[in-house]
This record gives sequence, C-alpha cells and structure tokens, in this order.
Amino acid sequence: MDALDEQIDKFLAAPSYAVVGASDDTHKYGHKVYRNYLAHGKKAFPINPKVPTVMGNTAYPDLISLPEKVESVSVITPPTVTEKVVEDAIKAGIKNIWMQPGAESRAAVERAQAAGLNVIHGGPCILVVMGYHE
Repeated sequence: MDALDEQIDKFLAAPSYAVVGASDDTHKYGHKVYRNYLAHGKKAFPINPKVPTVMGNTAYPDLISLPEKVESVSVITPPTVTEKVVEDAIKAGIKNIWMQPGAESRAAVERAQAAGLNVIHGGPCILVVMGYHE
C-alpha cells in the first residue's frame, strides 16, 4: 500500500465528516460529495454559510459551528476559501482534510501540513475512490 492509499484509508476511517461547499444544486460537486457520504451510510454535516439546509439537513456556516467534532473534512470550495477552511479546521481539531481537485492552493496545503493534518490533495477525488453513482 502506498502513502496516498494510507492517507485515504485514514480519512475514510473517521466516524463522521463535514462537507465544506455542500449544496442543494445537483450539478455541483459539493452536492455530489455530500450525497455520496449519505448514500454510504456515513454521518456527514453540510457546511455552507449561504443556506439554512442542504438536502433537508441543517447546514452550518463553518466548521467551528458544528454540533459535534468531526475528524475528516471534504473541501469543495475556491482556493481562497479553502485557505480559511484550513484555519477553521485547525481550530476545530480536525485530523484529516481532503481538498478536492480545484479546491487546493499551495498556501492551504502547506498550512494544513505544517499543522499536522493528514492532507489529501492534487488529484484524487473522493467520488472516484468511494465509487459514486448518480
């Protein structure tokens, strides 16, 4: 098993997840990632400061506002927003962060790694890894 597989296994072993960028728009990846967690029976919290709910579930404005601690976070946001998400993840005690393709920035990756987070970035998509089907 290579290092990336180990990182992914560690990420997926979490008891609960947050999806930053979750959306009700079925064409957006934030919707697909959130729906994918639920379809696999995972406990997941949608993070979106612009809406009160996603798929009928309470949406939270940021990681700090979650009602319970999560260990793993999927990030589907523009890179500048991801940099703020990393800061919130560090404050919230998150252990694993998966920056979906297009969400990462060098600054966000370096900051998360420097804080000791398990950081997945640069290509692998959780939808492919988990076998997402529409």
